[in-house]
Amino acid sequence: MPKATANLTDELAIHGGPKAKTTPYGTGSKYGPEEEREVIAALRQGTLFYAFGQKTKALCSRFSELYGLAHATATSSGTAAIHVALGCAGVGPGDEVIVTPITDMGSVIGILYQGAVPVFADMEPYTFAPDPESIAARITDRTRAIVVVHLAGNPAKMDRIMAIARERGVAVIEDCAQAWLTEYQGRKAGTFGAMGCFSLNEFKHISAGDGGLVGTNNPELARLAALWADKCYDRTSKVRDPWFLAPNYRMNELTAAVSLAQLEKAAAIVERRSVLGRKLTAGITGLPGVVPLEEQRGGRCSFWFYMFRIDPAAVGVGRDEFVAALKAEGVACEAGYIQDVVYKYRLFREKSAFPHSRWPFEDPRTGKVVEYPDGLCPTAEEIIRTCVWMPLNQWFTDRDVEEAAAGIAKVARHFAAAKGGRA
Repeated sequence: MPKATANLTDELAIHGGPKAKTTPYGTGSKYGPEEEREVIAALRQGTLFYAFGQKTKALCSRFSELYGLAHATATSSGTAAIHVALGCAGVGPGDEVIVTPITDMGSVIGILYQGAVPVFADMEPYTFAPDPESIAARITDRTRAIVVVHLAGNPAKMDRIMAIARERGVAVIEDCAQAWLTEYQGRKAGTFGAMGCFSLNEFKHISAGDGGLVGTNNPELARLAALWADKCYDRTSKVRDPWFLAPNYRMNELTAAVSLAQLEKAAAIVERRSVLGRKLTAGITGLPGVVPLEEQRGGRCSFWFYMFRIDPAAVGVGRDEFVAALKAEGVACEAGYIQDVVYKYRLFREKSAFPHSRWPFEDPRTGKVVEYPDGLCPTAEEIIRTCVWMPLNQWFTDRDVEEAAAGIAKVARHFAAAKGGRA
């Protein structure tokens, strides 16, 4: 795709000029006859309970085959999948779990429910992946696990992270909620760590409204995952004798049926998103003050969304002003992916995870309180202040991406030219 062009004399749409994006974005239906057939078959089983039906078993088998993993456990959500994996890794009260601060709360909820303390490591500035050296620096003798978030479908440097984890004896759990069929060095994200966790939320690459999967090659972890997802009930036995506290995170057969049909569409969906994401990167590379998403070297990004950054000094305006002008051009975008780094959320500021308690942030034995000061993860905080989020999906047309790139070019060049005139 040629670089996006924009006439510097064009008046911005926000000032009354013509819009750069003149056609509606492409849309499509997520669900179709394939899902209908699977759902009808599930209903005709006479049961929708996972242990008695065949759809959940078939989903886990097909997922394992797709990922080259020996075992899979289905869960009620991606958040549940991460909680299950944390439980299997032995995370409990007093432990620390390292995670990145630009992520959905689903990456963190299970840590807190296990009574462990989230420890936030910084991020790479343009891949938006966890920074391995920051992870290494945050490991202590209380660190039990690292949750590696493959944000937006861009893989982390798993070779380096796994080396750090092995050296320090720490479990690695991969959060692949946004990273279906993402690859790094020829391997799929989710196959490096002890366990890989996936989401089937309505807004992910593939969906069943909600749902999740936990994959592993370790038979003992697989056995524990089945227990963790089902109240510590062993469905291979008639004996019900739970030996640890586990939630009810079971997937039902209708969810599994839809997921099974969706799984067959995953490769085509990811391929199309990858084409569009790289096309957008090519279209906005070299624009003044615009820094495209940097695809991880040796990786294959599956582009759950597209995010780029603004250099306010180079473009002459702040991120929010840039986004307002871009929206006026008809380009779908938002100022940032989340409103702030996770550790600035009220829950962390006020230590209010649970009612009537500051646990697990305050140690009841010593009174020591975990704090999350400004500047804790300076790169992540700078990303939040300067990033622009754009939706990307398989229904977008080439023209959608070309017009979006032209809109970004128009806005960037206008503000850069105005800055030069003011200099």
